[in-house]
Amino acid sequence: GTTLRWIIGRLGLDQLSPIDHALSRQVIAVALQTVREDVAQTTENYDLNRDIVRSEAKRFGERLETAVKTAEEATDILDRDRIALGLIALAGHERDTILARVRERTISARMADLVLSDADRLIEGARTQGRSGYQRAARRSVAYGRTFRAAAVLHGRYGVSGPLARMTADRFEMLLSQRLILRDLGTFIDGRIRRIHGRRVAELLHDLLARRIEGIETALEGLRLQYPGYAEELERRFIRRTALRLEEREYTLMREDGLFGAEVYTALMQELATRRTAAEGRPGLDLAVRRGAFIEQFPLFADLGEGALKRLSRVLKTRYVDIGDVVLHKESPARSVFFIASGAVELESAGQTWRLGRGEMFGQMAILTNRVRRVDVRAIAPTTLLVLDEDRFRRLLERSAALRDAVRASAEKRGIDPVDLLSGGGAG
Repeated sequence: GTTLRWIIGRLGLDQLSPIDHALSRQVIAVALQTVREDVAQTTENYDLNRDIVRSEAKRFGERLETAVKTAEEATDILDRDRIALGLIALAGHERDTILARVRERTISARMADLVLSDADRLIEGARTQGRSGYQRAARRSVAYGRTFRAAAVLHGRYGVSGPLARMTADRFEMLLSQRLILRDLGTFIDGRIRRIHGRRVAELLHDLLARRIEGIETALEGLRLQYPGYAEELERRFIRRTALRLEEREYTLMREDGLFGAEVYTALMQELATRRTAAEGRPGLDLAVRRGAFIEQFPLFADLGEGALKRLSRVLKTRYVDIGDVVLHKESPARSVFFIASGAVELESAGQTWRLGRGEMFGQMAILTNRVRRVDVRAIAPTTLLVLDEDRFRRLLERSAALRDAVRASAEKRGIDPVDLLSGGGAG
């Protein structure tokens, strides 16, 4: 114990690493630049003696010039290290923003654990694997997990919709919270990271941030299409909570200024607490009703009457697939047709690939040609599919001209005679 300090000194364990040492010089230069700007503003506001101001500014300027020169001469930080350090700082600021939003009550305590866990994974990923680790953690934050897929199976096969409704509502709120937080991070990149790590690193971080926002927007759009109106209700809830937070702030400031007494303040806070409790409630999510409303938006079903749409809503089954999941295998028997409610899939056959998105269908060719499937189909985004069995698809084909037109277009694209195809299906 008496020699521990000496051993630590001899081994250099009390010294910063080369990266941290170079980074500290960058931080000092940036901090002093900010201080100079703030001091200049302060001296102007208080109209201080100009000779004193000029003397102190010269002294401070010399220190700043030395710090900037030392930082510019630093060559110990590689580009990949700067990127990793920038990502760690960005994820750390994201975590701080989440905590601030929780304190402001614009993010619910229910969501706090989820989004904080995502932020911690971003920090750890950037710390251990740099950019690739950060991107992997970012993809995981918007992916459907195993428990979600299990809930989808319960709903699709057994009609138990409670877990799926609850988890879908959680996903809605989580994505909305993440989007609100990420939109604030660009200012941090420009204001802090750019000054420390340079323009190139800042631009790369902006690009990674834009990709994350795009992924969240895509996931939100899929849920909006699937459950019309629900996202709007969550956004209204966010606005109400924000208004309550601002109202509370105003009451507190007026109380501190002595504009009213403790009794009035207590009464106002009690009334505010009642309204906050009401605003915390989350709207319910009805999977069955929303699915019916979503089916009405399909162009392929545009010419069906109200009764036919209701019957179709009852017989269509919902299937959820995550990125990379295989929906259909080549050579598998043809028993169902799939309609893409949200997301996208990629079809591969004989070395060729093509992609289908929302509102399109696949699986119909194998049924109408009475052949085994010739394509592999996998999801390239979190995807919701509506599945119709062969018999009901053939009956629907007879009633829907829009569906027949879609089948013709798909057949022509693949070099199949649409007349023979549809006559075999029993529809002209």
